[in-house]
Amino acid sequence: MDLSHAFNIAPMMDCTDRHCRYLMRLISRRARLYTEMVTSNALVRGRDPARFLAFDAAEQPLALQLGGSDPAQLKEAARMAEDRGFAEVNLNVGCPSDRVTSGRFGACLMAEPNLVAECVAAMGNAVRIPITVKTRIGIDDLDSDAHLDAFIATVAAAGCDTFIIHARKAWLQGLSPKQNREIPPLRYERVYALKRTFPQLRIVLNGGLKTCDAARRALTDTDGTALDGVMLGRVPYDEPYMLAEVDQLFFADQAPPASRALVTEAYIDYARRAIGGYVRPHHVLRHAVGLFHGRPNARLWRQTLTRLGQEGGNLEEINVLARTLEGQTALAA
Repeated sequence: MDLSHAFNIAPMMDCTDRHCRYLMRLISRRARLYTEMVTSNALVRGRDPARFLAFDAAEQPLALQLGGSDPAQLKEAARMAEDRGFAEVNLNVGCPSDRVTSGRFGACLMAEPNLVAECVAAMGNAVRIPITVKTRIGIDDLDSDAHLDAFIATVAAAGCDTFIIHARKAWLQGLSPKQNREIPPLRYERVYALKRTFPQLRIVLNGGLKTCDAARRALTDTDGTALDGVMLGRVPYDEPYMLAEVDQLFFADQAPPASRALVTEAYIDYARRAIGGYVRPHHVLRHAVGLFHGRPNARLWRQTLTRLGQEGGNLEEINVLARTLEGQTALAA
């Protein structure tokens, strides 16, 4: 059974940077990680493309998410991703923001399946790594089963065999990106139906999943239709230690997860190296403020990381606090 996309962390702007991904990898060895969306224009024509392509080898398997609609430009960007060592290139056909739409990429491309197919074919013909697509179930009034099926069929014929489906339509006018993650109703049945229609494709469910148990249950419909994976975003960012369950639940990996204290120790070692490279402490430490979410003295943890992120100081204080809080948790149990 192919488990390559069994559990995925969604690409999130201003969240899934290289520091965040390093932290998540310390907790789950197997989850597939995605970068923040990078435009093909920023890579091909930008002054400093290397900063968008930088990652630590420990982050693998890691996918680069691209935004764009120029096949030639996306082709070149995909080559750059492969040369840098990414495991996958993912095309964003799901972001509904006005800025993205005005650039003619993101969710608006659902109205142009032939263009998306051309982009996928151009990238796929240029590289050996997989080209995948993250999309919605529809946009505006283009939200029928027939339109979604035709979109998937057209793009699949161009060489894409993996689709990550956010199970909400997107309204391109009148709703903000945040509202588009919450207001249009979730329709998981549309995603199950896609898997029944296209059993040969890898179909991954995204949207509304808040716990590992709920995500595990959502893999299978009541009629037995089995999806190939799930993608979660905001909850694992806010509560990163939930990822401690992922390897066992989704990959049958029985190795015990690292404790919060051990994760903290490894992450602080990483933070010291990053900060020594002229990264501001806040840019690294902010991703770990939710590590003790729901545990005794979680507020003290958040306050300490926020203070040290803003003011700097001895990062060993964080390790000491983590060991203390870990011990309190053990006593409470």
